[in-house]
Amino acid sequence: MSCILVAGVGNIFCGDDAFGVEVVGRLLRERRLPPAIDVVDFGIRGLDLAYALSDDYDCVIVADAAARGEKPGTVSLLETEISPSRADASPVVFDSAHGLDPEKVLSLATTLGASCKRIFFVVCEPFDLGGEDGAMGLSDVVAGAVEPSVELIERLVSSLLHDEIGKDPALSDRSLS
Repeated sequence: MSCILVAGVGNIFCGDDAFGVEVVGRLLRERRLPPAIDVVDFGIRGLDLAYALSDDYDCVIVADAAARGEKPGTVSLLETEISPSRADASPVVFDSAHGLDPEKVLSLATTLGASCKRIFFVVCEPFDLGGEDGAMGLSDVVAGAVEPSVELIERLVSSLLHDEIGKDPALSDRSLS
């Protein structure tokens, strides 16, 4: 069993929402990660991601677009945890097996017995989500954030594999521009 899951999420028909999908696509096409790493494009399959989180991963890194009020193209590294209190919340209801609400995914994963110790999010502030009609492809500013995000994930994976996450100030909760 692999010890780290790198999960790309997003909707390729909604412009910059495809950021996470593009990040893991580049990792799969252009990089060689150690065998202890699983890299998976979950797209909009939140239910599949929740089940994957309940596997025996030590750590999960999720690449996604997320509006946080930053300048478009800003990449942030965030850490959260799967805690028992998530399971105590009201029952998790997915409107669709193809919906991906991170809070619902984490709650369901907790209910399913997820035990991974750490969950990181590498998120990019979107510029254009395509509106009502949708859009294919990333905006230029978000496309420019893909390579730095891939490099950030590689550094994070290396640090996690060497138990140095607390020693590397470049991997603390911060935004990159």
